[in-house]
Amino acid sequence: MEAKVLDFNGKDTGRKVQLSDSVFGIEPNNHAVYLDVKQYLANQRQGTHKAKERAEVAGSTRKIKKQKGTGTARAGSAKNPLFKGGGTVFGPRPRSYSFKLNKSLKRLARKSAFSMKAKESNIIVLEDFNFETPNTKNFINVLKALELENKKSLFVLGDTNKNVYLSSRNLKGSSVVSSLELSTYAILNANNLVLLESSLEIIEENLSK
Repeated sequence: MEAKVLDFNGKDTGRKVQLSDSVFGIEPNNHAVYLDVKQYLANQRQGTHKAKERAEVAGSTRKIKKQKGTGTARAGSAKNPLFKGGGTVFGPRPRSYSFKLNKSLKRLARKSAFSMKAKESNIIVLEDFNFETPNTKNFINVLKALELENKKSLFVLGDTNKNVYLSSRNLKGSSVVSSLELSTYAILNANNLVLLESSLEIIEENLSK
């Protein structure tokens, strides 16, 4: 699969790159994508929720009424879950929501996500660029040149670039990651994927293992 290489002004450089069919041209595996996205979202959960159970609620343990003859259900103490202010039955406890996935499945999920974007023609290959200093206005100009200012976009760098990252940090609809930080969720969460030339070799090398 061939893709045109654009410069940061949105102009065609006249060059083309070959996108590996083993990464950008496979039949997407929807279940692998589902599992990888599910794991990513599960890992974002803090799991610090907690409700007090009967033994943890402050209150007297004195029997609040006699056992028989009241015409109502028997009750032991004010901590009874049936009463206002009582303990919670089977309430949430702190826990980890994370779970493990095989590396091969995660690679398949990312390849499937890339292939989905390629099939939808939502991948742009951009030649490497840099800013002398962090400048949000310069990054907005790049988005306008690529006609992405009103779309959710993900820029994938070959290596960490502090100036480009800081230039995009204040923009809600656009994000910048290095090729080693990519996740299936991030790929699918963006309308358009902007791959810098230097990132292609790293992506294909990592996913072709």
